[in-house]
Amino acid sequence: MKTVVVLALPDLIAFDLATPIETFGRVRLPDGRPGYQVLVAGPDDVVDAGPVRLAVDHGLDAVDRADLVVVPGRNDSLRPSPPAAVEALRVAAGRGTRIASICVGAFTLAEAGLLDGRRATTHWLAADELARRYPSVRVYPDVLYVDDHDVLTSAGAAAGIDLCLHVVHTDYGAAVAADASRLAVAPLHRAGGQGQYILRNRPTARAGALEPVLAWIEANAHRELTLADLAAAARTSPRTLTRRFTEATGQSPMQWVAGVRIRHAQELLETTDYTIDRVASQAGFPTTSNFRTQFQQVVGTTPGAYRRTFHS
Repeated sequence: MKTVVVLALPDLIAFDLATPIETFGRVRLPDGRPGYQVLVAGPDDVVDAGPVRLAVDHGLDAVDRADLVVVPGRNDSLRPSPPAAVEALRVAAGRGTRIASICVGAFTLAEAGLLDGRRATTHWLAADELARRYPSVRVYPDVLYVDDHDVLTSAGAAAGIDLCLHVVHTDYGAAVAADASRLAVAPLHRAGGQGQYILRNRPTARAGALEPVLAWIEANAHRELTLADLAAAARTSPRTLTRRFTEATGQSPMQWVAGVRIRHAQELLETTDYTIDRVASQAGFPTTSNFRTQFQQVVGTTPGAYRRTFHS
């Protein structure tokens, strides 16, 4: 039996705490024995978790006997972590203990220096901030989880279940993991990454001056468009428009158009029974093949798989 220690730090996200407790705590081996002992540990006896306060049974010394330490996210991901917890993580990692984070718990791992030079992920809304604050971390914002040897990170919320089931599969094999996935009422493997949950190309505050042309793109993305068409709509030169787009959105004008078309296609896949050919045409893609390729690259899954997940 392996020991999992879940860290309970101040301002804890309760869902992130419950995910490893429930997923690992219900794992049973073929002979009926539990696969994991799950302990909750932290620097304080009581921890705030949103609207509730939770009693913590174990101190940080429990980390010393862990096979895996899981760090849930906190509501304020930029709040400094307790120094004692950061040091406990560093010591555990130094002796080869596996360390995992759920959602924005990746910020605590990065704060401890455990993600330096590694691949990692976090909730897509926080990915840019993680990359900005910790430039040595190779952030992959579109995946559900990253297994970088002895350090693992997951995206937001339910992606923590994906990570936990992956750990079970690694520790005990497919049969035990499949049984755990049934108990969690979650698939053992989900098609695509968290890219499929991201709303593409929503205007930001920095894009204020571009709002007229952004609105024009929304209304005309289904047409065959060129950079010259966009510049004419914006009443400026292609060069100036490209510079303004890059400064405001980090994308070229045509990349923005592609993102709008992808979002329109997502809406059609969610709300209609149109064929894939018709979705591609109405969203503005020149061919169905081009649509499938771009959709896979941007969203991380196929149009058909996306529809099966999100169609209402």
